[in-house]
Amino acid sequence: QEGTKIPSKRKQNTSTPTSELLYKNLLKSEQENWNGISARYETMTERIKAKLEELHNKYSFNLGSPRIRFGENVYFEENGCIFLSKADDVDEGNVEPLFSAEDLGFSDAFIQRIRISPDQRHMAISLKSENSEEATCVVMKLCHFPVMEKVIPNVFNFEWATNDILYYTSQKNLKCQNVFMTTFTNQKHTKLVYTEQDARFFVDIYCTKDRRFLTINSNSKTTSEVWLVDCRYPFKLPTLVQARTQGVIYHVEHRNNELYILTTYGEPAEYKLMKAPVASSGMENWQLVYALEEKTKLVDLEMFSDHSVLFLKNAGHLYLNVFSFVSHSVQSIKLPTWACEFELESHPEHTTSTCYFRLTSPVHPPKRFAYSFKENNLIEQAVQEVPITTNCHTTRLLAKSKDETLVPITVFHNMNSKELHRKPLLVHVYGAYGIDLNMSFKEEKLMLIEEGWILAYCHVRGGGELGLSWHKDGCQHNKLKGLYDLKACIMLLHELGFSQPKYTALAAASAGGVLAGALCNTEPELIRAMVLQAPFLDVLNVMMNTHLPLTIEEQEEWGNPLADERCMKYIKSYCPYQNIKPQHYPSVLITAYGNDQRIPLAGILQYVQKLRKAALDHASRTRKEGNWIPNIILDIQANGSHCDSSWEDALSE
Repeated sequence: QEGTKIPSKRKQNTSTPTSELLYKNLLKSEQENWNGISARYETMTERIKAKLEELHNKYSFNLGSPRIRFGENVYFEENGCIFLSKADDVDEGNVEPLFSAEDLGFSDAFIQRIRISPDQRHMAISLKSENSEEATCVVMKLCHFPVMEKVIPNVFNFEWATNDILYYTSQKNLKCQNVFMTTFTNQKHTKLVYTEQDARFFVDIYCTKDRRFLTINSNSKTTSEVWLVDCRYPFKLPTLVQARTQGVIYHVEHRNNELYILTTYGEPAEYKLMKAPVASSGMENWQLVYALEEKTKLVDLEMFSDHSVLFLKNAGHLYLNVFSFVSHSVQSIKLPTWACEFELESHPEHTTSTCYFRLTSPVHPPKRFAYSFKENNLIEQAVQEVPITTNCHTTRLLAKSKDETLVPITVFHNMNSKELHRKPLLVHVYGAYGIDLNMSFKEEKLMLIEEGWILAYCHVRGGGELGLSWHKDGCQHNKLKGLYDLKACIMLLHELGFSQPKYTALAAASAGGVLAGALCNTEPELIRAMVLQAPFLDVLNVMMNTHLPLTIEEQEEWGNPLADERCMKYIKSYCPYQNIKPQHYPSVLITAYGNDQRIPLAGILQYVQKLRKAALDHASRTRKEGNWIPNIILDIQANGSHCDSSWEDALSE
C-alpha cells in the first residue's frame, strides 16, 4: 500500500502538469505582447476615451434604467441605488432612496432585476458582479427605514407569488433546474417546489400580468413545458398546462379565467396567440386568437385587461399590433423608421390605460414613447433634456444569398459624408440561437458615425430577425447558409459603393465568432480587419466535450457530432479553428475574459497561436513586394464575464 498509493498522491501535489505550465506561459507571453502593442495606441486611446465620456455624459439622461410603475408610485434605479418617487415627481427630484448596493457591501455589483411585492412592502433585487454569471438576490422590507431581510446566493430569477411569498430559481454551472419558494411571514421557511431532470432544459419563472398565476417555464432551444402556481393558493402543488411536445414552444398569460398561449404549435411553425380555459388547458383545447404575418419576428407581448400589445419586427422595421379583447380588432401602429430596438418598461398593473416603452438604435439614444388605449394613439414622451441630433442616415437593404434568399442589412452613415467608397466600414454579424443582432445604443457607434464611418448590421440566417424559420434555416445542418448570407451582404455593400475591402472591418461577439471566423478562412480578401469579443471559434472540440456545462444544451443549435458522423463532418467544414490554413489573413483583435464560463480561454489561446502560425507560414512562402503580415492581437480582460461589462469596463475595452 505504501509503495503504490502515497507516492502517487505526493506526485500530484508537487508537480505541475506540462499542459498547465504551457498554458500559464502562453498567457504570460500574450499579456506581454498586448502590453507592447497597446502602448503604441496611447494617444489615440486618450482621444477616444475623452470623446466617449463626453457622449455618455451628454446622453446619460436618456440611458437611465426603465421605470417600474405601481399606481402613483414609480421605482427606478440609478448608479447602484433604487429610488421611489410619485409618478408626477420623477423628474422634479422628489425621490426617496430605498436601497444602495454600496451601503450594503455590494460595491462591485450592479442591479440586474427588481421585483416589488403586490402590497409594496417587500422588494427583491438581484445583484451581479462582472466576474460571475450567478447573481445574489437581496430581499428588503420596505418600511420607514428599509431593512435587509434575506440574502439568497446563486439566483437566476424570482417573482412574488403573494405579498410575502417569493419563488426563485437557483443557478449552478450556467444551468437553472430548481425552483424554490421562501416565505416572509412569521413562520419563515424555504422549500423546493420543482426540479427539471433533462439537462437540455433551462427553468425560468414568470408572473402573469394579472398576478393570478406564477408560471414555471422549462425550456430547451426547441421545446417547452409550463406549470402553473395559483397565487391564491401558493402552497398547492403546481399544475401542468401541457406536457412537453418535441418542437413545440409555448408561453402562458392569463385573463378572465382563460389562458392566453403564445406558441409555435400548428402550421406554420411561427408564433401565434391561442387561448384555452384554465380548467382544460391541454393542446387539444387551444383555439387560435391571432396569427403573425410571415417573416415577422415577435419581440414581446404585453397583456393588459382589455388589450394585448405585440411588439413586432419585419425586415428591420419595428411596429406594434394592438389587439382588443373587447372588439376583437387589431390596430397596427407604425414606429419611426430610425428605430431598431424596443426597450420595454415594467407595467405591474394590467388595468393601466397606457403602455410605455423606449425605442433605440445603435446610434440613437433611447427615446420614451407611450401608447394610449383610450386615445388609440402613440405619444412621444416629454421633451428630452438633451435634444437628440444625430446627423445620421438609416438605410435598409436586401442582399441576395447563394440560394437566392434575400437577407436584410441595416446601414448607418453620416448624412454629410461624401465619397462613401473611401470611408471605413464596420460590419456586424451574429446569426445564432434565433437571437437578433444587438442594435441597442452604444456611445462608440455614434462616435464612429461622427468620425465618418459606415456601420452595417447583417441580419443573417441563424438569428431571429425574420421569425423562427429564419433561425431554423441557419442552425445545425444549415449553418453554412449564415456564412453565405454574410458574404452576400459584404459584397452587396461594396458593389453599392459603401466602402471597399481594404477599408472594411468585421465585428462579432460570442457565437457570432463562428460566422466571422469562418468568413475569415473562406473569403479573407473581403475584409482588412476583424474584431471579436469572447468569440466561439472551436465548435467541433467544444461539441465533442460533454463535460463542458453547455454542450448537451447546445446540441439543438449545432448538432451532436458524437452521435452523428455526418454532423461531425459538417461542423468540421465550417468550424473556424479547424479550417485555418496558410493564406493572407486580415488583422485580428480578440478580447477574451479570464472568468468566462461559456468560452474557455484555452480554446481562444490555441486559435490565436494557430492563426499566427498560418499567417507567418504564408508570408514566408510568398515574400512578395508590399506583402504585410497581419496583426493578430489578444487582449485578456481580468475582469468581466462573458460579454457582460459595466460601463467603466466597456469604456476601457
